[in-house]
Amino acid sequence: MSGLGSWAARRLLLGGVQTVAVVLLVFALTEALPGDAAVALAGDQPDPARIAAIREAMDLDRPAYERLADWTAGLLHADFGTSLASGRPVTSYLSGAFGPTLLLAGLTVVLLVPVGVGLGVLAARFEGRLVDRLVSAVTLGVYAVPEFAFGVLLVTVFALRLDWLPPTAVGYGTDLLAHPAALVLPVLVLLSRPVCSLSRLVRAGMIDALASPYVAHARRYGIPGARVRYAHALPNAVAPAAQQLARTVDWLLCGVIVVEALFVIPGLGTVLMNAVAERDVPVVQGLAVVFGLITVVLNLGADLVAHRFAPRAEVAA
Repeated sequence: MSGLGSWAARRLLLGGVQTVAVVLLVFALTEALPGDAAVALAGDQPDPARIAAIREAMDLDRPAYERLADWTAGLLHADFGTSLASGRPVTSYLSGAFGPTLLLAGLTVVLLVPVGVGLGVLAARFEGRLVDRLVSAVTLGVYAVPEFAFGVLLVTVFALRLDWLPPTAVGYGTDLLAHPAALVLPVLVLLSRPVCSLSRLVRAGMIDALASPYVAHARRYGIPGARVRYAHALPNAVAPAAQQLARTVDWLLCGVIVVEALFVIPGLGTVLMNAVAERDVPVVQGLAVVFGLITVVLNLGADLVAHRFAPRAEVAA
């Protein structure tokens, strides 16, 4: 337990350093954006006096280190600042758009784990046979198709040709759970690549685990095959899959920009695109910090899970 505690303390310390690095990097990158936010907010025919007034009102005339200090102090109190375009708090953008993105991500993960793990175990159980070759060929083929192209294909077939499902979420607002038909195609697109990568990782881990000496020893003792696969081999195959699952959840929560744009879903990805188009720096900074923190937290959790199931394995930071 002491070894696990010291390892967890080191990972938490590394997570804190990564969080600080995320904050500094986000501020530096937004400062390096081309153009002037005050000019963009002033309109098509900006007046120098109006630009100067906007810069003063938005504190854009202050040195960067002062704005960094104020912004960082605000982050410690969950204050992400105020939108330059609308004057609304950035937290209102986050809270309003987080629901649809979280719903899509949650539904995708709920389906991803059983489908991805199940396909991986199935392929490993029939290694080298027809089932394994079929699963491997389908997952490889689907993984090779970009999400946007796959989404367009699904919309063309199931929405436009067959008229079974709505092509977009227009008219449904943020309460997508009340309109489950509008979620089917986006969730299928989000599932397409993660299921393929997760199932291939589980397959490879299961094959290695089933060929290991301790599994052969368990079989010599007459332990049933199902127990060998699920109680002994599967936990060791989960370690690398946990890392992939964390990266998948991070990708899902951090905007899913392509899918949200394709199906016109008012989530974090849509907010980010609008903020970049309007050069609304505080909103871009707030979203980037949230995305970075989600990445740090999920990777910490994935490392803990991987270390729990395979403590002797090298766990990537």
